[in-house]
Amino acid sequence: MTFKLKRSLREPMSEINVTPFVDVMLVLLIVFMVTAPLLTVGVQVDLPETSADSLPEDIEPLTLTINAKGEIFIQESKVEFDKIIAKILAVSKNRTDTRIYVRGDKTINYGRVLEIMGMLSGSGFTKVALISEPYKER
Repeated sequence: MTFKLKRSLREPMSEINVTPFVDVMLVLLIVFMVTAPLLTVGVQVDLPETSADSLPEDIEPLTLTINAKGEIFIQESKVEFDKIIAKILAVSKNRTDTRIYVRGDKTINYGRVLEIMGMLSGSGFTKVALISEPYKER
């Protein structure tokens, strides 16, 4: 006795349609890709624009931020000017080869940013770089 299995047209399909699932996952991926860079540093700074290439990031660098009011932050903690080096040495565990990114608001005095960068390089830090926004055509 042989049974011939024939599917009737009226039976419901018992397979899962994965196309809507893939669509939702792709939308979530795009949302996370757009929002992830915004979550890296919490201090709001209006950075100047430049057409220079971005630096490769192999390990997480220290970020020193100078906002429009002249306040100085290491990562997201506010620091007094005379305690910058001590705080950075403590955070970097006395490693002067730590990469430090300086983010200066474009409305503050350029000399203030250079003063801080000079202080960092004078203390032995060799990998100090400025951060800017990518240049946008107007």
